[in-house]
Amino acid sequence: MTNQAPVLFIHGLWLHASSWQPWADLFAGEGYQPLAPGWPGDSATVAETRENPESVADYGVDDVVEHYAAIIAELPARPILIGHSFGGMIAQKLLGQDLAVGAVAIDAAQIKGVLPLPVSALRSTLPVFKNPANKHKAVTLTPEQFRYAFGNAIGEEESAALYERWTIPAPGRPLFEAAAANFNPHASTKVDTHNSSRGPLLLISGGKDHTVPESVVRATLAQYRHSEAVTDIIDFPDRGHSLTIDRGWPQVAATVLDWLRRQSL
Repeated sequence: MTNQAPVLFIHGLWLHASSWQPWADLFAGEGYQPLAPGWPGDSATVAETRENPESVADYGVDDVVEHYAAIIAELPARPILIGHSFGGMIAQKLLGQDLAVGAVAIDAAQIKGVLPLPVSALRSTLPVFKNPANKHKAVTLTPEQFRYAFGNAIGEEESAALYERWTIPAPGRPLFEAAAANFNPHASTKVDTHNSSRGPLLLISGGKDHTVPESVVRATLAQYRHSEAVTDIIDFPDRGHSLTIDRGWPQVAATVLDWLRRQSL
């Protein structure tokens, strides 16, 4: 039986949209209608995006939100959103705008109002923040930087393979916007966390995530305390930021599918 709601997968920084392909195949087999478009400026493949890093530079959070909102406007029905990292933040913003029937935010980047800044998160983003000019540039991680930020909970060999298969340059601007959000009343990372008429939201955290530690996800959950809409959280204690692409991704995807069914989505 085909589900009426499309499923829109939204990637985060440093991963190409094609990294969602295993998820898309799984969801298609379960009767959903998956699609995984890239961010503005992304090329069709990992190789092409690496060859043209300037094409992804200087896009901010609002640019990405508007990009996906335009895609949603062309769909036959409001989608289910599944986002990872900054894609999880984007999914929350779109859900708060009632542009989706529900959303899953996996290791989502911090939204405005979230205060914890763990040392590991600062170290993960140091490749961007070490040069203020990176706000308007595209930044590429080294294999060692990817290992710390994404692959710390998996073996070195698997981390290297994931780096080679999926990583692309990423705009530095969203990270600068997130860092300054709590000092900016009009921050692009602000989410309508008070919306009680929105669809259900699932937050997923990885207990060993260096880039978005569990404390950040828990603090995000607290931001929704004034909303009567469903807001759930599930933690994978032994997983890092690579949990959507490493060999353990089927467990995370199965958990998402189970939650969607419980929400009648």
